Amino acid sequence: MADAPFRGAEAIRAGDVTWGQLRGPRYQRVFPDVYAPAALELDLAARSRGAYLLVRDHGGVLAGYSAALLLGADCARPDARAEVIVPGGRRTHPGIRVQRATVPPADIAIAGGCRLTNPARTAWDLARRLPTVEAVVAVDALARVGRFDPAALLARRGREPGARGCRHLDDVLALADWRAESPMETRLRVALTRVGLPPEPQYSIYDEYGFVLARVDLAYPAAKLAVEYDGSTHFDRRRAELDHERDTQLAGHGWQTQRVNRTGMGLALLQTVTQVHRLLVLRAPARYAHVEIDRTALRA
Repeated sequence: MADAPFRGAEAIRAGDVTWGQLRGPRYQRVFPDVYAPAALELDLAARSRGAYLLVRDHGGVLAGYSAALLLGADCARPDARAEVIVPGGRRTHPGIRVQRATVPPADIAIAGGCRLTNPARTAWDLARRLPTVEAVVAVDALARVGRFDPAALLARRGREPGARGCRHLDDVLALADWRAESPMETRLRVALTRVGLPPEPQYSIYDEYGFVLARVDLAYPAAKLAVEYDGSTHFDRRRAELDHERDTQLAGHGWQTQRVNRTGMGLALLQTVTQVHRLLVLRAPARYAHVEIDRTALRA
């Protein structure tokens, strides 16, 4: 009870709390009969564990973004709802996305003490309902932790041809790549690919002796241009120094590094892809001078 949601009735039977204490300042209500310490942040992980407590005794499992998070594929937006699949007609609750279905045993995994859909089933569910870019983000992350080829989802479509949203898979799988190591890296790769500048993900750069100098997020080998997404950890002083040292080393071997942060992935996304295009034309005109980027694709 110290750092996780719990069922109020169970805690009372065990003598851990009283109803009066649950209604007091030490605890917060998450869902009906599901409580948590007042100091616990109700992020997606906590809300998902709370939702599981509601459905575990009714054959329910965590699914969608909740399952992905507990499986180690954190690909959800911060405001995502907890998600469950339950058989029968369980009523809905605010803050929980409920799907009514029976999940076959082959599609179930256990993580964090919860029963949930396994990586491939979770990818199947998310890919069919999310907008294309976010679907690719989810499939990339789940394929990486689940070690499966995203194309395997097509085989599932062959077995379930009438599943809602399954036609959407063609667009998603054309952009998916399990080598992606973060959601923002996927979003950056998809943006570049959509405008007509597909990069090589997780590309290893070698020196003249065959030793690996670096493995970069995205690369354009013909132009010797590396594109790196810098998350929050890159703003640590020591990490920034290491990044600078590596960029300098790569420059000594003819490579230029273009770094992109969260700002460059928001309103400045068009500016980001335009800058990458400009560098490609400068560094490899024979390969890229004739390429006209499709800026309208970023609105799709």
